[in-house]
Amino acid sequence: MTPDLSWLHRGTEEIFPHRPDSSDDRENLEVLLAGCDRPLRVKLGIDPTGSDLHLGHSIPFRKMRAFQDAGHTAVLIIGDFTARIGDPTGKSEVRRQLTAEQVKENAETYLQQLRPILDFETPGRLEIRYNSEWLSDLDLSQILELLGTMTVGQMLAKEGFSLRYQSGNPIYLHEFLYPLMQGYDSVAIDADIELGGTDQKFNLAVGRDLQRHFGKTPQFGLLLPILIGTDGVQKMSKSLNNYVGLKEDALSMYSKLEKTADSQIEQYFELLTKLPLDQLPENPRERQKRLALDIVAQYHGETAAKEAQQAAVSLVGGDMSAGADAVPEFSLSGVEFPAKLFYILGASGLCKSSGEGRRQIQGGAVRLEGDRITDVNLSFDSPQDLAGKVLQVGKKKFVRLSDS
Repeated sequence: MTPDLSWLHRGTEEIFPHRPDSSDDRENLEVLLAGCDRPLRVKLGIDPTGSDLHLGHSIPFRKMRAFQDAGHTAVLIIGDFTARIGDPTGKSEVRRQLTAEQVKENAETYLQQLRPILDFETPGRLEIRYNSEWLSDLDLSQILELLGTMTVGQMLAKEGFSLRYQSGNPIYLHEFLYPLMQGYDSVAIDADIELGGTDQKFNLAVGRDLQRHFGKTPQFGLLLPILIGTDGVQKMSKSLNNYVGLKEDALSMYSKLEKTADSQIEQYFELLTKLPLDQLPENPRERQKRLALDIVAQYHGETAAKEAQQAAVSLVGGDMSAGADAVPEFSLSGVEFPAKLFYILGASGLCKSSGEGRRQIQGGAVRLEGDRITDVNLSFDSPQDLAGKVLQVGKKKFVRLSDS
């Protein structure tokens, strides 16, 4: 009986090498999966260069979970060593190098955020490795051997390096080591498959080359799409404020996702859920609500997702008392009064800054207890004037203000 490998191809952009007509398990991943008598080692590397993950980051981890559920071993590489270099992929300038302490703190928060996605419990399904285990022990002769496997021309063919070189932005020699060290991770942990975004193909291919150089069987590369953000234009990014964070409260997640554009919703269903794509609601509005409910349930549970859905309906309809438990709370205890509302918008995180808060009021996007605020200079004398009230920006962001 031919095994069902639909999970392998769902949302997968590219597998390499890929010869579907070949019976060679070095050229055809389906043949390897069907005939291997051991769990395959599926590698995914992350460099903890920040503290928060968003839904775009979750995509390769969801694929890794699919491999776990199929009986294979996920090998999660925490790039505590490579994070101190910084992945130059897609960057127009050198990345700021982090301290070991910063990397450790970020790694711990990453792992907490990944618990709803990966199987941390089943024995043999997850290895968590830190690449300082092997990279910190490399001596100069070994580093020179790594450098000797690639030419400067090959490095400059990497898109990010090529663009920086052509534009005259400096490229530092230590940055050339990044793809080599990430590739060496595949050698160190005997990876059979490596996962990554489509922007990581160069790095995954280096891993294959280095495994071949060190006499090991080259891994398969499996590339996954880059998720478009909630703006429907650019890739999901915290810096672009078009993201849905994995640590966000249920109401914030739901409010963002229920506005997913028709042009994106198929991709979101395919990449962020397990729902059968041929059984989705036909009505566009029902599709949006189904998507938001499913994703919020993954991270907060079904009860919290349904409460968030009801709260979103009530709050948009002007009922500030409904769904109280689902609305995130912001304490005004750290705000110095008297305080202008635009400052509170920035302090609460509803806006990036006080300046943005002022602009949102001018644009008519701010409501307090359902009433639109038009006075840019509206000020409050004490936190008691605002305690228990819901402050809202647009249709996606809410906080209930507290004086304690």
